[in-house]
Order: sequence, then structure tokens, then C-alpha cells
Amino acid sequence: MAFTNILRRTCSSVVPLTRAIRTQRNYSSAIFTHLRNNTNKSVSQELLRRASVPALHFSSLAKTTNSNLVQILESEIGCAEEEDDSNQVEGLPNGFPFKIRDEPGMKTIILEKEYEGEVIKVEVHTPEIYENEDEDENNGDGDGEKEGHASIALVVKVTKGRNGTSLEFGCTADPDEITIDSLIVKDHDTSEDDLAYGGPDFQDLDENLQKGFYKYLEVRGIKPSTTNFLYEYMMKKDGKEYLRWLKNVKKFVEK
Repeated sequence: MAFTNILRRTCSSVVPLTRAIRTQRNYSSAIFTHLRNNTNKSVSQELLRRASVPALHFSSLAKTTNSNLVQILESEIGCAEEEDDSNQVEGLPNGFPFKIRDEPGMKTIILEKEYEGEVIKVEVHTPEIYENEDEDENNGDGDGEKEGHASIALVVKVTKGRNGTSLEFGCTADPDEITIDSLIVKDHDTSEDDLAYGGPDFQDLDENLQKGFYKYLEVRGIKPSTTNFLYEYMMKKDGKEYLRWLKNVKKFVEK
């Protein structure tokens, strides 16, 4: 009986200690959980903040770059507009033998006319500028200057009827001079991929035959007075297309 009382007193003294230990453990666990949650939250916020810094920096840099580019484009557009105003295309000269079809955004124009049952179409390209060395530089003196030389490429197509066989001349127009580079006979149903015989080099033809073809084109309106006007026209068109291109680029950058 006495032993039982002693055991009860011992157990009763251990229970409060056990409860105290459990309470302390629960308290410590609660503190750890709180610290862990808050620490994870802080770390997450810091990581998000750091991750957003490059994106914000890139966005700011892109806006600054675009703004600077737009300013440069606007300056260039202003210069191009002044040049365009001073180079307005005059009306067609008296007796100009062709109708001009000029589509904005294209680097070529099309000339069209009819002549004694023939349909004549001329594709005119933007002038090409070449640099020529003068004789002094060619002689090795080293003091020569390079001069610009401008030429226009023409493709002259003469067709018998709307869908008939045609002669196609490849020409180069220099100031006051026209050179025939090639001559091809084309059938209306011949595809561009066919390996059709294109004829000999034009310069290899008999001299009288060459003169005959030059006269053939001249009576159809392909002559220096025509090509000289076309050179000025195409130079001004090139300026207009450049201005249109600048404005399209600026519109894209601003979006």
C-alpha cells in the first residue's frame, strides 16, 4: 500500500514535467514554423524582385533605343521631304510617246503604247550609279578622281497583238546614247523556265543588222530624247520611294 502511494506520487510529479516538455516542444515548433514561413515568403519576394529587375531594365532600354531611333528617322525624313519638294517631277515633255504607269512602292515603271498593230511595253529600272576612274589614275599617277556614271536598264517588249509572239530587247540607256545588249524572240506560251535559245550576242551580229534594230526601236519611241527624260524621272522616283520607306520604318518602330 505504501509502495503504491509512493508510485502514485512519483507518477503525479512526472506528468507535469512531461506536459511542460511537450508544451515547450510545441512552442518551439510553432516558432520554427513561423520563422520558416516568413523566411520563405521574404526569399520568394526577393527572388521575384530580382527577376523583375532585368525585365524592367530591358523594357526601359528598348523604349529609349526606339525613341532615339525615331528622332533620327524624323530628321532624315525632314531632309528627304525637302529634297522631294525641290525635285518635283515635271509634266511629260511635248511629244513623249508613251503612257507612264508608276505604282508606289515599286522600283520600276512601265511605259506603254501601241504602234501600227503592235503593243510596246517598256520596263524602266532605277538608275544604277557606277564609278569610273579617269585616265590619270589608270596611268598610275594616283591623282585621278572617280566620276559617277549613271545608266538605266530597259526591257523593251514588242508584241504582235495582245497575246502574240514578241521581240524582247535588253537595253542600257546612258546620257544621249542607247545600247542594245540582247534580243530574244518569245512566244506567248513559252514559260520563263524553258531553256529557249536566246540568240547570239548582239554585238556579234552583222553591223548593218545591228543598225537596223537600233532604227527599229527608234521609230517605236526608244531614243535618247525619251531615255534622258526617263533618267530624271527615275532619279526623282528613287527619292520618293526612299521617303516612303523611311516613313514605313518609322511607323513600325513607333508601334
